[in-house]
Amino acid sequence: MRHYDKLIFVSESDTATSPMAEAILQRQFLLEDILIASKGLVVLFPEPINPKVEAVLVSNGLSMKDHVSEPLLEEDFDERTLVLTMDSAQKSRLLRSFENPRNVFTLAEYIRADIEVKDPYGGPLSDYGKCFEDLKEQVDRLAGILMTEDSVR
Repeated sequence: MRHYDKLIFVSESDTATSPMAEAILQRQFLLEDILIASKGLVVLFPEPINPKVEAVLVSNGLSMKDHVSEPLLEEDFDERTLVLTMDSAQKSRLLRSFENPRNVFTLAEYIRADIEVKDPYGGPLSDYGKCFEDLKEQVDRLAGILMTEDSVR
């Protein structure tokens, strides 16, 4: 039995790190029956993905060009959904903002990594490339953990 049916990556605006993580995991994840999504803590209106993020994704054989930011909602939380924030500040904000959050971790916390991925917002394209590399390393570890959890349940 699968531990989670859905995984939501959460970032501040859902225009950079969380959709980048979503794209990486969709390519890496071998089990097709888990829904992978990204959402934002502060989404006042739908926005496209950051152009620098899309450039980095395309240079790595991925794309999220049709992605539009979505807000995280109370109904996104249930026992079959894993919610991973990009950093501990976002996790704290999420826990304060919702009445009944479940299965909420930072990505680093869930995979037992020492370093959280830094948001490259406002930096040069090279910062976005570094963010991609850091996320790819952590998301690869996440995929391994999820596949192991799936095989033992």
